Amino acid sequence: MNSRGFGSQLKDSIPIAEFSAGGAFGGHDILRRGFSSVKNELLPSHPLELSEKNFQLNQDKMNFSTLRNIQGLHAPLKLQMEFKAAKQIQRLPFLHSSNIALDTLKGNDECIGFEDILNDPSQSEVMGEPHVMVEYKFGLL
Repeated sequence: MNSRGFGSQLKDSIPIAEFSAGGAFGGHDILRRGFSSVKNELLPSHPLELSEKNFQLNQDKMNFSTLRNIQGLHAPLKLQMEFKAAKQIQRLPFLHSSNIALDTLKGNDECIGFEDILNDPSQSEVMGEPHVMVEYKFGLL
């Protein structure tokens, strides 16, 4: 065994195609990302697409601004720290995380949305070897 350790030997010897950005052979993965088009990457397909992408971000900014005007600077800072702490709470990489703490803080726990119905983790295609996924997340692989 060399001085680099067992973890670096695994990293050098086991290629994992599913974690690479380009696919198994370095090309564009059509099944996962669809057909590539320069026009689709440059321009939105509909005028409201950018507005819909940034809706939650714009709404959060507006709520923080209103909260700052009403209660002072401490209130939005406290909420942002709580959001950041709630985002860091996760399960192991091979298990689906519902992020219930973040949903509760944002008030989304009382409403039923698109992702609640059609985001069933049992139908998820992202399943792999648990040991490999944990080792990859911790940088051992």
